[in-house]
Amino acid sequence: MESEDKKVVVNLPEGASTAEVIIREGSAPKVLDPKQPVKINLQGVIGTPVEFLTQRSKESDQFNEKRAHVIVDVENVEITLVFNENDEYTRGKVSGKLSYHPKFVEFGINAAKGWTPNKLGEFFKMNRAFFPDREKNMELVSKLKNFDATVSSKIEKERSENGSFKDNYGAVVQSNLPEAFTVKIPIFKGTPAELLEVEIYANVDGRDVTLSLVSPSALQILEEQRDKVIDEQVRLIRQLCPGIVIIEK
Repeated sequence: MESEDKKVVVNLPEGASTAEVIIREGSAPKVLDPKQPVKINLQGVIGTPVEFLTQRSKESDQFNEKRAHVIVDVENVEITLVFNENDEYTRGKVSGKLSYHPKFVEFGINAAKGWTPNKLGEFFKMNRAFFPDREKNMELVSKLKNFDATVSSKIEKERSENGSFKDNYGAVVQSNLPEAFTVKIPIFKGTPAELLEVEIYANVDGRDVTLSLVSPSALQILEEQRDKVIDEQVRLIRQLCPGIVIIEK
């Protein structure tokens, strides 16, 4: 097939006398379909919104505090930052929540989690790193492995002349376990470890004894930290973005 001459007309801008023209053979690449912007939707620990603002609040092309707001959910200990609120295509959300640390949940403190003495001994042995005193941990593990308890039962029955009666059953457990021990674990994700005094409660069901872990100090820290953490995060947000709207649920 003979080549076919084609004329190409090039319009030069004013003042230009020469121009380079590149001619490629073959079909042109397909033009990509336009796509909507990727929305930001991040979730993390309670300090996540503050971390985001620390890095992005000074980037005027990415963040405008006058088009953003923060929702503080005190009851659920959660903070949500919404930015580009007036643009459906670029609106983003960054939220942080104060959640229990997985290890605190695993211990089952104040959660009515039941342990057999042997299982609790194995658990303490594998989690020795959370005990500030290694020797006391080994001693506690040994006592749990060789659990010895005496259950003293008392049955009280009383019947009165008017027909009413009382029938009570009580049991007292005396064991070789200490009344309390100390662990050092974080209660919430993203917070430092706390030194907690933990008590061992024994629940009796016939011949079976189930142990549970209770810590009044953990409950106190939980209540105190919840308010403290929220207040601190709100303070940091106001410091980074003085003009942002903060709404408390």
